[in-house]
Amino acid sequence: MRLLDFSFQRPAENLALEEVLLEEVEQGRQPDTLRLWESPTPFVVLGTGQRLAQEVHEDHCGADGIPIMRRCTAGGCVLQGPGSLNYALFLSYERHPDVATLHGSYRHLIGGVCQALATLGIEATHEGISDIALNGRKVSGNAQRRRRRALLHHGTLLYRADMSTMARYLQEPEDRPDYRATRNHADFLTVLNTSAAALRGSIIQQFAPGSPASEVTPEEKLAAVELAERKYDSREWTYRR
Repeated sequence: MRLLDFSFQRPAENLALEEVLLEEVEQGRQPDTLRLWESPTPFVVLGTGQRLAQEVHEDHCGADGIPIMRRCTAGGCVLQGPGSLNYALFLSYERHPDVATLHGSYRHLIGGVCQALATLGIEATHEGISDIALNGRKVSGNAQRRRRRALLHHGTLLYRADMSTMARYLQEPEDRPDYRATRNHADFLTVLNTSAAALRGSIIQQFAPGSPASEVTPEEKLAAVELAERKYDSREWTYRR
């Protein structure tokens, strides 16, 4: 497993790199990969099919200078930034038959994250289709993009977050998992009582044990910068729905 722990400064480039790395694994130019990253600045990010007007308090984001972005995977709208550690797995179906089906892959990969958290004394559970919860409150949302030969599975791990800030920028979603019921952001979300370093260590041990840290190649960085400019920074992509 290739192990990357790398964050761009700009949100668009962090999102673009996910798509670049998926293409590298899909085309067989790179091995299966685990990437860890955390945005140094806050931003709102929509799932690929979501409607911006239904998910985001656009006026609050504009007033506070919070960028609104759209990622290449499905799933719900989230607030990214410091206190939200991201993990991303780029996996070949041939080498990882457990991820060959959508629901099977969620069971397998979210189960792996729950096992990693258990090594830190955190008894988390898989809830809904793609959430991880602690005592019934969400600590991680996950999403995928599936290509012909490989997938991108990524998720957030909340270890420090301001729920009032989330409520300011994110509307209450209409599409809710059953276990959420009618709870608002403040009552539904919580944080993991641990550090980013501990989370990094547990995820690496679970998915890439013994793998040395690698570097994002100059070609991958350049491709991410160009894709960010062409797609993720564009109003056309963000406001496509």
